[in-house]
Amino acid sequence: MKLAAAQYPIGRFSDFSGWRENAAHWVEDAIRGGARLLVFPEYGGMELTSLLPEKLQADLRAQIPALGRFHDDFVATYAALAKRHGVHILAPSLPVEIDGAIRNRAWLLSPQGAAFQDKRQMTRFEKEQWGVTGGETLKVFDIGAARIGIAICYDIEFPLIAHALSAAGADLVLAPSCTDTLAGAHRVHVGAAARALENQIYVALSPTVGEAPWSPAVDVNNGWAAVYATPDRGFPDDGVLARGAFNQPGWIYADLDFARLRAARDTAQVFTRKDWDSQSRPSLAVETVTLA
Repeated sequence: MKLAAAQYPIGRFSDFSGWRENAAHWVEDAIRGGARLLVFPEYGGMELTSLLPEKLQADLRAQIPALGRFHDDFVATYAALAKRHGVHILAPSLPVEIDGAIRNRAWLLSPQGAAFQDKRQMTRFEKEQWGVTGGETLKVFDIGAARIGIAICYDIEFPLIAHALSAAGADLVLAPSCTDTLAGAHRVHVGAAARALENQIYVALSPTVGEAPWSPAVDVNNGWAAVYATPDRGFPDDGVLARGAFNQPGWIYADLDFARLRAARDTAQVFTRKDWDSQSRPSLAVETVTLA
């Protein structure tokens, strides 16, 4: 399967039809590149706030419920594109208000239907300034050619989240991200590479890039897309299948061979996946030794 991961700039639009045309352009570009699974970044849906009145565009809290008016059409747009082109699309995530709680939600669209994954682990900005709270349920999505999980940005920095997805059958974890600092970008990439190593899976990371000074939520975006595998037999020595140029809008592509990935778990130089499972305990005993 060929995967495309977006390095996605936050656009500004005068109407919803302009936004819809832009979404179609991005999808069609990836289709021309041969992609069958398209990955957009975390909070890429925040560009819809450009359609709100200027007062709401500048209001970090009030803009979230206001975004609700676009939600159904947003999902329907990507659902229609997935069906039209016969592909799977992880749409840009966006905050949604559910029973008074704000979730960071990413929709996965297929030609047959739609499902979502909510981010579990919130950053300080999300919790302290934005009021976004974590979801609880982790999901594995069977798309026929593979089973995939979604770990949104900060989630990929927590080993047990990806390990749970892998244990439930995911051979690929999608990690849409949105980071304003270079340190933040490196954190998610270090996490993505580590999760690929630990679980002997693929991890694909798609970031927002560039500046949107009119948005208090996604005003600065730094990052690059990448696709990681375990650094072992049959894969690149550094585990990097594809890597984009820093902050350059566009797609990167990687061919994912799931049969080879699964076979490698039995022929690799090391068995990180098996050995982790064999060492799993509710808690490991730790002995403190005083040498002072």
